Amino acid sequence: MKYRELGNTGLMLSEISFGTWAIGGSWGQVNDGESMRALHAAMDAGVNFFDTADVYGDGHSERLLEEATKGKEDEIHIATKFCRAGDIHDPHTYSEEQVRAYCEGSLKRLNRERLDLYQIHCPPLAILQDGRVFEVLDKLQQEGKIRHYGVSVESVEEGLLCLDNPNVKALQVILNLFRQKPLERLLPKAHAQGVGILARLPLASGLLTGKFTAQSEFEAGDHRNFNRNGEQFNVGETFAGLEFERGVTLSRGLAWIAEGRESMTRAALRWLLDLPEVTCVIPGFRSVSQIEDNLAAREVPSFTAAEQRQLAEFYRDNVHPYIRGSY
Repeated sequence: MKYRELGNTGLMLSEISFGTWAIGGSWGQVNDGESMRALHAAMDAGVNFFDTADVYGDGHSERLLEEATKGKEDEIHIATKFCRAGDIHDPHTYSEEQVRAYCEGSLKRLNRERLDLYQIHCPPLAILQDGRVFEVLDKLQQEGKIRHYGVSVESVEEGLLCLDNPNVKALQVILNLFRQKPLERLLPKAHAQGVGILARLPLASGLLTGKFTAQSEFEAGDHRNFNRNGEQFNVGETFAGLEFERGVTLSRGLAWIAEGRESMTRAALRWLLDLPEVTCVIPGFRSVSQIEDNLAAREVPSFTAAEQRQLAEFYRDNVHPYIRGSY
């Protein structure tokens, strides 16, 4: 396993780490026993970082991480997020009283004295423009409740605004072969300022695995069913903001990336690992086999300069015009 520094924090994270939205819920049926086996398989392979949130299964993924990392608190780093358990548009959600309550709740579920990375969970632009929530996070950091803080953003505009705050040390962004816009301005500026980048939804909700057809169906409790058109939250969180059937067709146009790289999954992750500004990719998982498949991306060949140009052109001409929502 290779490790990369999270910006200029000194925190070294495994370049392939994992998000725990899927094992908390909203991705269909979960099996806690298999989730625990998968967490241990990841750690045995050298993974030392997991991303979660207080709303993933109403704290369920945080509790699973507490159990899995017991006795390894100094070795395994955890990032969690807050604000979506409340009304994200209500300024009170970001008050010191409320943020402190969210923080204490996560600390209790994770059974830790300090959070390695605490992130605002996709707040509205107006909250970031107001900026008072950063003062609250500064206070929690000074008290030793959090080690570093960052923001999970939906758009490039939000990310650039966050970079105006010198104490923001990480940005979590939707970044994959179907969401390349952050490459233009956001990633270079973050890198120049020593801000780490966590690439979430690296497989575009599974589109970049190449396993779906236009007839694929998802369980009622899976966001790929109930948020397909942005019914519950930002449409970009599901299939990178693409209409599903179009996304399936576009994934067929990228099938060539698997040649010499074993699978589209591994190739898509390899593309992200080749970006020097990215600290780590954080795909989701629900099984040991998914952990193993994602980790295998470390061993496949990087993309050539010609292939990189081909992928950039494909995104510009065939993908970018059809992404829905602000990004």
